[in-house]
Amino acid sequence: MSQQQPPARSPRRHPSRAHRPRALAAAGALVVLPLVTACGGGDHGKGADGGKAAPSVTAAPAAGVVAPAKVEVIAGLTGCKAKIRIDADELRQGLCHTKKADYLITTFPEEKFKETWLEEARVYGGKYLVGTRWVVSVKPALLESFRAKLGGTIRELRGIGPKPGGQ
Repeated sequence: MSQQQPPARSPRRHPSRAHRPRALAAAGALVVLPLVTACGGGDHGKGADGGKAAPSVTAAPAAGVVAPAKVEVIAGLTGCKAKIRIDADELRQGLCHTKKADYLITTFPEEKFKETWLEEARVYGGKYLVGTRWVVSVKPALLESFRAKLGGTIRELRGIGPKPGGQ
């Protein structure tokens, strides 16, 4: 009777390329958590299903940029110079600090990465300005002024857990 050897383990300790986009999206969502919890809005603008608000798209003639834009371009249009926090194959993320607010600008090489990121961020809830392959996370009170500069739609993501106020 011969002994069977256990299957050889791969020396590779990193997740497969197939799991990297999801892992980076989750990491990106975790980076947004402090901003979202500090800036979370109420239930205004929710759709009938309690989910995201109906999209309202406006042109942004001031932007004059053909999307998708780079973090640095979006930052310049909003009046800041972004400090790049994440520079990965699946996303780039920059932090902007201005007198009015701190906010995150995240860009994606493909639309599918943006949608994965938004799906992961849904857990935290909040409102985001969303464009073609980019997302801006800023205080809800500033979303309209940013939309006037950048275009895009304001999307409200419903978080998990009870609604504020015990409703």
